[in-house]
Amino acid sequence: MTPEERSGLAYAVTGFAVLSAGDAVIKSMAGDWPAHAVAALRFSLGAAGLSVLLWRAEGPRAFVPANWALQGARGACLAIASLSFFSAIYIMPLAEAMAIAFLAPVLTQVLAGLLLGEEVRARVYLVSLVALAGVAIILRPNLAALGWGAVLPLISATFFALLMITNRLSAGQGSALSMQVFVAGICAPILVVAAFAMKASGVAALDFGWPSWDVVVRCAVVAVTASTAHWLAFIGTERAGAAKVAPAIYVQMIVAVTLGWLFFDERPDNLTLVGAALIIAAGLVLWRDGAQRRPGPARGMARGA
Repeated sequence: MTPEERSGLAYAVTGFAVLSAGDAVIKSMAGDWPAHAVAALRFSLGAAGLSVLLWRAEGPRAFVPANWALQGARGACLAIASLSFFSAIYIMPLAEAMAIAFLAPVLTQVLAGLLLGEEVRARVYLVSLVALAGVAIILRPNLAALGWGAVLPLISATFFALLMITNRLSAGQGSALSMQVFVAGICAPILVVAAFAMKASGVAALDFGWPSWDVVVRCAVVAVTASTAHWLAFIGTERAGAAKVAPAIYVQMIVAVTLGWLFFDERPDNLTLVGAALIIAAGLVLWRDGAQRRPGPARGMARGA
């Protein structure tokens, strides 16, 4: 590995670690403000900040997408995926929710065949079954304790996979920054409407008032760190190439386990670690297979904007 590739890998690892640290900040707000309100504020702040950057870099014309429907689909997928994931880490250990979220790259391979007509080999379906077995192992105690709330990370992974599909369809329709603005700019109002609809439902658990200053600060921190993480991963991919950078995404699992243990006293049991290992192994097998057959740009998971 050349020095340029080593530095690129370091950038990517740092970016993915920062992204997972942001998830821990989100979890720290459990009990302070509901997840749907946090998601709405976090993405509103992110969309506003990214829009300022895009305006200064490319001007007002950059805000007009080539395909409104496609960008709307991207924003809706991100909104559902993020709301589900935020809600999941409120009620589940961070490492468990993160491990199930890693099902998204595997689901993307299957959905690419169903929705894009791409060839899907039998091996992909076999690996997908292994990953689903890992999900079942991780969910085994949570279904009894949390009921259907335990499937929130699975819903999140499904819509992140759909986001990846729509990202593929959006390739070449704008700069990387404009693509972030489109998805965040559509995701944010969807989350705001959803948050106020939940507030108006009359369900006490869904009600919320004005956030405290520290909640606003933490939401702003997550918005900034998420955008920084994506920038670091992008720089890493440019320097080292997609094939070398893609597996670095799994550093998020190490960070999630560490932060969950240190700050939330969440210690995953051995079976949870086995389930996580199965999901990660499935993702790595598909990455290796794809890297050998189709070298090119990364198609990995990017959570948030």
